[in-house]
Amino acid sequence: MRETNTNTLLGGQVLMHQPVRGYRAGMDAVMLAASLSARPGEHVVEFGCGPGAALLCAARRLEGVRFTAWEVEEWAAELARRNLAENGLADRAEVHCGDIADLPAEPFASQVFFNPPFFDDPDALRHPEPEKQRAWLSGDTPLPLWVKMAARIIKGQGYLTIIHRADALPAILSATERAFGSVLIKPIQPRPDRPAKRVIVRARRGGRGPAVLLPPLILHDETGRQYSEEAQAVMAGAPLVLD
Repeated sequence: MRETNTNTLLGGQVLMHQPVRGYRAGMDAVMLAASLSARPGEHVVEFGCGPGAALLCAARRLEGVRFTAWEVEEWAAELARRNLAENGLADRAEVHCGDIADLPAEPFASQVFFNPPFFDDPDALRHPEPEKQRAWLSGDTPLPLWVKMAARIIKGQGYLTIIHRADALPAILSATERAFGSVLIKPIQPRPDRPAKRVIVRARRGGRGPAVLLPPLILHDETGRQYSEEAQAVMAGAPLVLD
């Protein structure tokens, strides 16, 4: 197990152990979890949960929903299990260690969500630390495969929700166009006068509605020093409504 320290999410509602070195989850995971909507009894699946930040936030907020997560790195899967147990969520959420390419072929999930590695090309990064490479680089599991596996396991017209770089939006739309539709796109801007750096995309399996570009979530005020009221609410556990 790697050396870890402890921080909190959702205004102290979630206690989380994270590795001291390497990729550390934060705002992206909180926003992804906040964008989910599910009814009690649904089975929601996360791909690539890491130490479990988005999983923990989603399970804390969505009571009565069952969660299953897959994580390819054993140390991260173990840490996610520890985090679930210490937050009292292990009765509704479980973590499997394995490659999503090996998932069963039959549909079993109401929804799938993920925060995939942001880059396919190692040259796109300036020599990432070894501890960060798996989180940042897709390797043998590119985005289209993540989407394909989600389409394979989602039952009926369930939803897929992704957070990614804003400039990856064309790749997301291309990857989802075959199996998904009725796409909602939520840009996330660091400030009112800055372009979006992230997008949250929700798509419905078999959906036929047109794509909809929603008003952006603005993270900071004009000075960049304070979070906006909406961002503060999301970080405290409020939902990020996609409609």
